[in-house]
Amino acid sequence: MDENHLLIDLDEVHFSFPSGRPVLQGVNFQLRKGERVGLIGPNGSGKTSLFHVIMGLLRPVSGRIEIFGKRMENEKDFKEVRQKIGLLFQDPDDQLFSPTVLEDIAFGPLNQGRSRAEARKIAVETLNALGLSGFEDRVTYKLSGGEKRLVSLATVLAMKPEVLLLDEPTTGLDLETTEKMVGILNQLNLAYVFISHNMDFIVQTTDKIYGMINGRIVSEEQTVLHTHVHIHGFGRFSHSHSHADELGQGLEKKN
Repeated sequence: MDENHLLIDLDEVHFSFPSGRPVLQGVNFQLRKGERVGLIGPNGSGKTSLFHVIMGLLRPVSGRIEIFGKRMENEKDFKEVRQKIGLLFQDPDDQLFSPTVLEDIAFGPLNQGRSRAEARKIAVETLNALGLSGFEDRVTYKLSGGEKRLVSLATVLAMKPEVLLLDEPTTGLDLETTEKMVGILNQLNLAYVFISHNMDFIVQTTDKIYGMINGRIVSEEQTVLHTHVHIHGFGRFSHSHSHADELGQGLEKKN
């Protein structure tokens, strides 16, 4: 695949809820092979809905959606897409439903037609790769919030996707687990997009940042060099910093 080949291409996509409230208002978005994109914006700006439209979980009112070079027109098209794009939900409890960790992670490969032995092997390998060796028989609902988040990511990666969409992957994580997530993402040879309010996390794991507000992607993609002074240009968007907040505030006052 050519480096410039489009994996996801959205053109003037509009979506409204049944109530008539507009959510996406003419979204244009492209993701190419190898790109790592952060999406930042206030709550209610349409970020999660954008992911769900890409996955076919919500259907747009109008606009064009092409994924892997094919126009998405019906449920069958999106079923094929869901085998290649991994979506990490904002709430890990929406992702985990099996009694044990191994069963949860093996579910995706089984659904892809793998044998039970193959699915188990993939699940164990995925856990080991994420530093979660020994989690196989852990009871899912008894995991900590951070453990649930990492196991959720394992369920997605076990399906060997070509693209990742991650919705608030660091919500509720402590600093140690956040740093572990940073290390995992930076080792992946995948294109991905994720939603976050944590600018430090975004800068450590992405090459480009988009802003979204009122159902539109309003900022041009750009490479961002970041300090706690808002030289990244996204100061007007709701976001947080994972550490050294007092230092950042002090520097901002001086500037």
